[in-house]
Amino acid sequence: MSIFKAYDIRAIYGEDLKKEDLPRLGNALAKFYENAKNIVIGRDMRISGADFFDAISAAFINAGINVIDIGIVDTPSVSFAVGYYNYCGGIQITASHNPAKYNGLKLCTYNARPINYDNGINKIEYNFKNNIMPRQSEIKGKIIKKDIKNDYINWLRSQITDIKKLKIVVDAGNGMAGKYIKDLLNVYNIDLIPLYFELDGSFPNHEANPLKYENLKDLQKKVKETNADIGAAFDGDADRVCFVDERGEIIQCDLITILIAKILLQKNPQQKILYDLRSSKVCFEEIQKFGGTPIISRVGHAYIKQQLAEENGIFAGELSGHYYFRDNYYCDNGLLAFLKVLEFLSNARQKLSEIIKPLRKYYASGEINSKVKNPDKIINLIEEKYKNQALKIFRLDGLSIEFSDYWFNLRKSNTEPELRLNLEARNFETMQKMRDQILDDIRQFDKNENK
Repeated sequence: MSIFKAYDIRAIYGEDLKKEDLPRLGNALAKFYENAKNIVIGRDMRISGADFFDAISAAFINAGINVIDIGIVDTPSVSFAVGYYNYCGGIQITASHNPAKYNGLKLCTYNARPINYDNGINKIEYNFKNNIMPRQSEIKGKIIKKDIKNDYINWLRSQITDIKKLKIVVDAGNGMAGKYIKDLLNVYNIDLIPLYFELDGSFPNHEANPLKYENLKDLQKKVKETNADIGAAFDGDADRVCFVDERGEIIQCDLITILIAKILLQKNPQQKILYDLRSSKVCFEEIQKFGGTPIISRVGHAYIKQQLAEENGIFAGELSGHYYFRDNYYCDNGLLAFLKVLEFLSNARQKLSEIIKPLRKYYASGEINSKVKNPDKIINLIEEKYKNQALKIFRLDGLSIEFSDYWFNLRKSNTEPELRLNLEARNFETMQKMRDQILDDIRQFDKNENK
């Protein structure tokens, strides 16, 4: 399996990518960035991060490129550093929410612009596979250590007005959020109850993936035990955040998109808000209701960042818990999303469950994966079957079809021979019926393909 993905570079370290491969990866990166003067490199708390940093920085130094070493940081710190200090690009050594055995790289260029497979990772893959070397400079680069934490925290605080008294539980999952939360909140009237703030890349308590409900159990229990107002859980590199209400009930990430959109539109009327095409139809309705312009986007952080910049939108939300801000160089930032939600809640006159309840007006299937032999062919067959009943069909990211009482999106996995189905309906019975029907269609078409 290729380690070069649609949005990043990621591998099981020691299997898909071995320590002896890292110098070649460093050279492939240095070749790609060889016209740069200064490149920011950060890393999360994963044990193998030092191996990656040593190999990559050595390649950059030999190519005459300075490495701005910002240390062990969350992923948004890299994009912040590139944009705030005007560096040429950045690399974060992380595998995000993946288990401890993984590691990899997230990449950006000037102004924190994202690098995806189509605009750069493909070139890095070519350099790596063909052992392409960067130019060897007579004047070597240097490692320049830079502590950005104070600037970063002060900037995050500057993005909100105030947070009034709240009791909150935060589960950092032994990931990077644990480095920042206490310092970030110490100027506010917050009763903070921390869970798993110790940085530990072995993730001893649970995976740092808040999209898996089993990883939220400790958070839910602690919120209920302490009568907290809200609970938040971050992924390993703290670019994603998920929430539970005061009853410990999980809040879908697209509904959090609505809360953040509302507070931004109150201060910045008539702005464009993006949401990914798996999100509930209520996102469109609520953004429009509050005077914003709702714009649908494809899935994936590199693509959403690019579209947000092209549209000059103020904010974008993704069903996976990524939240993107124009004032953050169009990049995602879990800590900033966290602050915005706290600001919203502290100024509301209702409990969080009461705020969310009217937004749960549709019924979603959640994302369901189906292994298939020929994903493209099956998508075409599904379109052919349902097109005459459809009100609207579009192909922004896979196949999206809208009907009078339900809609669905069917798209390919970027890494596996799988199709991902998301379906939403006006009532629970229709959701169940059409979910099962389309899954059965997928299975039957795949069975016919395998004959």
